[in-house]
Amino acid sequence: MTTFDKREEAFEAKFAHDEELKFKATARRNKLLGLWASQKLGFSGERAEEYAKEVVRSDFEEPGDEDVYRKITQDFSNAGLSVAETDIRSEMSSLMHVAVDQIQKGE
Repeated sequence: MTTFDKREEAFEAKFAHDEELKFKATARRNKLLGLWASQKLGFSGERAEEYAKEVVRSDFEEPGDEDVYRKITQDFSNAGLSVAETDIRSEMSSLMHVAVDQIQKGE
């Protein structure tokens, strides 16, 4: 195996690792976002956990965060809650940092 092959293999391994971490962080962020939204919707306990799972599943509809944002926004609207887009997106961003930190700490 040449040095080039070893470097290529290392790059591919790092890329795979980074993608896995990104996937885990996004899923964790979505769960935390679901728990945040569930509080606003008045859910607690098992219902809050189930709602958080619904938010995680909603992310598989299309690439990016818009499917998650749409679900939260629609659920808030259906419940008669008025939450600004900037508040939801800010919470999404903040919780991504929390999720990454939790994963790095092994939580």
